[in-house]
Amino acid sequence: MFQLENLAAFQQRIDQFLKQKLADIAINDQRLFDAMSYGLLIGGKRMRPYLAYVTAEMLELDLDDIDPIAAALECIHAYSLLHDDLPAMDDDDLRRGQATCHVKFDEATAILAGDSLQTLAFEIISNHPFNNVSAKTQIQLIQMLSKAAGYQGMCGGQAMDLAATDHQVPIEQLQTIHKLKTGALLQAAILMPAKCREDLPEHTFSGLQEFAQQIGLAYQVHDDIIDITSSEETLGKPAGSDVDANKSTYPALLGLEGAMKKEQQLFQQALSALETLPYNTRNLSNFSTFIIKRAH
Repeated sequence: MFQLENLAAFQQRIDQFLKQKLADIAINDQRLFDAMSYGLLIGGKRMRPYLAYVTAEMLELDLDDIDPIAAALECIHAYSLLHDDLPAMDDDDLRRGQATCHVKFDEATAILAGDSLQTLAFEIISNHPFNNVSAKTQIQLIQMLSKAAGYQGMCGGQAMDLAATDHQVPIEQLQTIHKLKTGALLQAAILMPAKCREDLPEHTFSGLQEFAQQIGLAYQVHDDIIDITSSEETLGKPAGSDVDANKSTYPALLGLEGAMKKEQQLFQQALSALETLPYNTRNLSNFSTFIIKRAH
């Protein structure tokens, strides 16, 4: 299996940071705290934090300034999964090989834990004592995360995805759904660290933005592919769940072979975007390869 350089080290770094943030909060309801911890810390590949860290390394940034960005991204991602798994949305009982939060606890607690993780994300960024990031940029980071997570990004994409259940949508609409639902937060994982490099030329920022857009879509196309080609044991959740829910997916619209061709096209476009950057992009290139080779 293709391995990412320093993945384990960055996973350990972000997990330690997240555990410390949870330990620091004062909370009156132990059950809510337990559900927050369960949703945030049980498993997960930490892909968004990894992207943030390797982008920061490429741009020679202080990783202590990236910890709150990585943590906020993971809090948003975790909250979205807690809500996605609810009966009102995807109605899943299994996540990362474990019972979903609403099954482990209850629906109300899962909703409140998700709400709390969302607000914790912004608390982390707004309260962090950055070393080399101005107050203006700190506000811009909050704005970028708000846009990526909210109605202009992840939540908007999820709403469109739910509305597209039980009928096929045009490929252009499916692409828009996934640019928002999955791509927006992955893009933020690259562009938020880039924003911390305050002297970064606009054309370099644009190149990173293009890469992030292509790899975000490739990530979702591959998710659609492995949903029907991998086992429940490998995925850590029910295989074929999107098919069972009658959702529009790339294999459903293009066929499996067509979806794989689409994935390769996006992969090549992502690599082409990296070629425009005056940096060592090896880790971002390797991430692109990992995206289309992962089994779960």
